[in-house]
Amino acid sequence: MMQKHILLLEDDELLAQTLQELLQSANYKVDMVHNGNDAIDASYENKYDLYVFDINVPDMNGLELLESLRKADDATPAIFISALIDLNSISKAFAIGADDYLKKPFFPEELLIRVNAKLSQRNKDIIYKHLRYSLHNKELYRDGKIVPLGEVQECLCDVFMQNIGKVLDKTLLMDCLVNPSDTALRVALNKLKHITGVDIKNIRGIGYMLEKS
Repeated sequence: MMQKHILLLEDDELLAQTLQELLQSANYKVDMVHNGNDAIDASYENKYDLYVFDINVPDMNGLELLESLRKADDATPAIFISALIDLNSISKAFAIGADDYLKKPFFPEELLIRVNAKLSQRNKDIIYKHLRYSLHNKELYRDGKIVPLGEVQECLCDVFMQNIGKVLDKTLLMDCLVNPSDTALRVALNKLKHITGVDIKNIRGIGYMLEKS
């Protein structure tokens, strides 16, 4: 199973190191930053499974940071750790898309419990023949390496992988196309089959199906 990748934003270096070591001991990969600007840079350079953000940090506070990430369509789960316990801060955290909020001071192990709980919800991979599909990352892997897909194939792959063994109406699949037509759909499906090696059946007059392995 692939190691989960966490971005930890905490300006208290001692606490940050303690949390990093704890999470690493639980087999998580942890990138540690101490200010909002570095967190922004890290989020653009890497793909994370979870954000753990303090709120009162230099450059850009954690609330502003998560809000900017959400506006950029970054849906990565986020847990706030903060000494701010007023209802306004907590309310805003959830309003902008936080998944959890842990009030300081806390036992480091409590954070680990919450991280485990959050990531276990998103730890669902679909295994199909020689392929593994990550529902969280929307990425396809062959022999542990990402199979590069274009935007259309990525959308089609997601629909098929979540509906293995089901006949899908072609109008549903056409939602993945920029300029939908029967011909464009056939071309896109042939490209997906060529890239992945999967066998997509044409159920004449009805739609298409990815047969059970």
